[in-house]
Amino acid sequence: MRILRRLTIGQKLTSIAMLSSFAALVSASIAFLAYDLHTIRQSLARRILTDAQIVGFNSVSPLLFNDAETATTTLGGLRAEPAIVAAIVRGQGDARPFATYFRDGPSAARLALPAHVAPGPVFAADHLLVSEPIRFEGRPIGTLVIQADLAEIHSRQRRYAGIVLAVLGGSFVLALGISRLMAKTISRPIVRLADTARAVSSQKDYSVRAPAEGRDEIGLLVGTFNEMLDQIQRQDSDLKEARADLERRVDTRTRDLAAANKELEAFSYSVSHDLRAPLRAIDGFSKAVLSGYGPQLDERGRHYLERVRAGTQRMAQLIDDLLGLARVSRRQLVRQRVNLSEVAGQVAAELARRQPSRQVRLDVQPGLSAEVDPHLLTIVLENLMGNAWKFTGKKAEAHVEVGQRADGPEPAFYVRDNGAGFDMEYADKLFGAFQRLHADTDFEGTGIGLATVQRIVARHGGRIWAEGGVDKGATFYFTLERNP
Repeated sequence: MRILRRLTIGQKLTSIAMLSSFAALVSASIAFLAYDLHTIRQSLARRILTDAQIVGFNSVSPLLFNDAETATTTLGGLRAEPAIVAAIVRGQGDARPFATYFRDGPSAARLALPAHVAPGPVFAADHLLVSEPIRFEGRPIGTLVIQADLAEIHSRQRRYAGIVLAVLGGSFVLALGISRLMAKTISRPIVRLADTARAVSSQKDYSVRAPAEGRDEIGLLVGTFNEMLDQIQRQDSDLKEARADLERRVDTRTRDLAAANKELEAFSYSVSHDLRAPLRAIDGFSKAVLSGYGPQLDERGRHYLERVRAGTQRMAQLIDDLLGLARVSRRQLVRQRVNLSEVAGQVAAELARRQPSRQVRLDVQPGLSAEVDPHLLTIVLENLMGNAWKFTGKKAEAHVEVGQRADGPEPAFYVRDNGAGFDMEYADKLFGAFQRLHADTDFEGTGIGLATVQRIVARHGGRIWAEGGVDKGATFYFTLERNP
């Protein structure tokens, strides 16, 4: 019921008890009134029927001797019954009245008494008719018809209805008081439990407890709720301790990380200046010896010097790549909407400018974009497209493709080539620092590029993976944001 939904639990309990009590009282009252009506009707019918039998017996002689006056006098004896309104005696087979009686006198309006009435009592809407045959020696000689009003029944019904209404009113008030008392007894612990739950929810205070009342189901509910609060309080206390410990650890790790960053910055400075200077000196003096004393050296001597220069240059490139990897890890990430297709086109143009003699078909899917750091995105594409360019160097018809796949569990960008490829058995080593799957004599490189790409992709909340086969090319998939 929609009305009950808006009431408090106490009001609901009171309403249910009152409705139940009222329905029971009304049903009992209706049954009582109906039974009383049936009883008084039967009592009135029996009383009038008895009077009819007595009068009928006394009317035998007047009918036999045709003495109407005596018959009228006999009917006058019905005056002792106030419910009888009229009576009439008719001779057998004679529709005319032989003798009559009217309670209110001859001047009163005549009541219409039917000529033929079934023997016994017959109730109409506002009166009772009783027909009694008059017999002499078993032979019918006439009929007595008595009409009685129902004023007695109506008066009693009104009196009893008043009593019933009074009883209903008193019972209603009494039931209301008892219902409210019982409702409070039942609803009070539930209301207190709700107040406790509200306090816990709003104040996050798990130390409060609901007062327990009784050992019934509500008491069990309150006890269970308090036990749940005990567990939550213990867990909350443990969680606070764990959070405090975690904050201490984070603070410690932050200080350690800050110190490590300072050391890394110092190392980077040392690499940039202290390590590069000797390399530049070795390379410079080796070059000077080759240019100034080259003719005086034999072929083996010049070969050794050239190998020294190549080693110093490779070491310098390796240092640059390591510094680049370190800078990528420390650089602040600034996202913005970037046209990936445009950046890929710029990288492709730079690769073609460096090796104008190469013929590489490069396809870039238009309309690619992502919410990324533009500088770091350029580094990703330079490494991936540079590798594709490099590993297709031995292909007569080199092909490099940049696009985005629409299928799969998540949309991802990709760089695909038809170059040397790799063995999928070693795919997990692709993104490790200094990990190379090809010899330096086949393809140059330091093994830092893909590690740098993976670091950038991870900082963007994405991931990178590769698929390929030996001499079947390779495809590198990557995402740069959680919801590209």
